[in-house]
Amino acid sequence: MYRPRERRGPPAPVNVGDVHTVKIEAKGKGGDGLARVQGFVVFVPGANPGDEVKVRITAVRRRFATAEVVTE
Repeated sequence: MYRPRERRGPPAPVNVGDVHTVKIEAKGKGGDGLARVQGFVVFVPGANPGDEVKVRITAVRRRFATAEVVTE
């Protein structure tokens, strides 16, 4: 009998399309900036440690999200 995998842990505190102001804490292994929203990891391509940027969430996975820098 097939059983779908249960989602573990609380739901992500971000949704696709949300806009947040974040501080880039470090560089991820792939070179993307790494920030956190309520402790949840958000990868931001093109951002550097120390940057404070406004981002829009583009994808949400179980353990992380990706975002793009919003330019107004």
